[in-house]
Amino acid sequence: MSKYIKFLKCSKCGKTYNYEDKPITCVKKDLGRLDIFYDYERLKEFYTKQYVEKKPLANQWKYIDLLPPKNESNIISLGEGGTPLIKAGRLAEVLGIRNLWLKDETRNPTGSFKDRGMSVSVSVAREFGFAKLTTASSGNAAAALAAYAAKAGMEVYAFVIEQAGYGKIAQLLFYGAHVFKVRGLGEEDPTVKLMRLTYEKFGFYPSPSFGPFNPYQIEGPKTISYEISEQLSWDLPDWVYVPVGAASLLTGVWKGFRDYRELGLIGRIPKLVAVQSSGNPPFVRAFKEGQDPHNIRPWKNPHTVAWGLEDPYPWDGDGGIQALRDSGGDAEEVSDSLILKAMKYLASYEGIFAEPSGAAGLAGLMQAINEGKVDKGDEVVVLVTGHGLKDPDIVKEVAGDAPVINPDLSEFQTVLKERYGWKEH
Repeated sequence: MSKYIKFLKCSKCGKTYNYEDKPITCVKKDLGRLDIFYDYERLKEFYTKQYVEKKPLANQWKYIDLLPPKNESNIISLGEGGTPLIKAGRLAEVLGIRNLWLKDETRNPTGSFKDRGMSVSVSVAREFGFAKLTTASSGNAAAALAAYAAKAGMEVYAFVIEQAGYGKIAQLLFYGAHVFKVRGLGEEDPTVKLMRLTYEKFGFYPSPSFGPFNPYQIEGPKTISYEISEQLSWDLPDWVYVPVGAASLLTGVWKGFRDYRELGLIGRIPKLVAVQSSGNPPFVRAFKEGQDPHNIRPWKNPHTVAWGLEDPYPWDGDGGIQALRDSGGDAEEVSDSLILKAMKYLASYEGIFAEPSGAAGLAGLMQAINEGKVDKGDEVVVLVTGHGLKDPDIVKEVAGDAPVINPDLSEFQTVLKERYGWKEH
């Protein structure tokens, strides 16, 4: 183990495990997540702000002390993490707030934040001696897994939802994954069903981007919080807006801030806000209605342009709800139309091209501002989680296509006026 890992503990039944025993899922099969606990007292002996700052922020592995695997030689990396935190001046002015930052996760190697978790997951799989991996995904997590598995020389069997964008499918195929689009998305996720059947039948290493089947990947996204803390010189924002599907990202972001609070590097956790589409809001509804975090009601008919958030059941919902309660945060359910508007705002005001699920966090902030939940002077960080080229079909549907013209100046002027509303001054 990373020499500072103390043990793993099932979030549902409380059973503990040693990392050396190579645990993946709880033996009681209760769908509890095996949360990793670190030896904070030993870490406090050296893990200071100065210790963190003296290492360059090249990628997420500068935080190796708070990550598995045991041996650094097993790390599989493509340079994930170390993404910019961008001051969004133009967009802040449009929205009517003073301080807005965008954590641009589209800069990761495969175009989404999933690279953080899959780098950790594949590294642990290598350390545990696996050569074949299986996953269930809406597309981004599978694409990330396939990239890191290719780097490690491993095989991937990927089950993705039928609606997955071709941009993600193309990545998977080029990385060499065995890809299967699965029909029947409803109250039960058919991709998860097949993933479970294959790892139980064939002994594949399960590597989805949610905790009950893969406790190690959730450690990757927590480095986002380490980076935000450092990039803002330890002066934390009031709010952090997080798109939510399975709630693993939300849980990871919370775990990162919690690590630093336990180490005494920060005094509080920013208020975390979970954002889902109204076409699939099981986590938001669970939080608002006070549902049992371990028995959240699945969404029967998920349908949203934010395909990356179409998990009908938030597998890490218990961790996500704990994150909101611990931080004093909130949850927002937004329309698809507002998500598409947020996509346009990110691109046209800040030059960031995000897919719908990647822009959902901004949509949540826009709605919160309209409802008076965020004050003008508040400092806000929005996570932009995936690149727009992941979903080219949605992009074409929203933006349309470019007009075709002959090499003629008068035709250019005519189309310029008709298509783009140009007025000669």
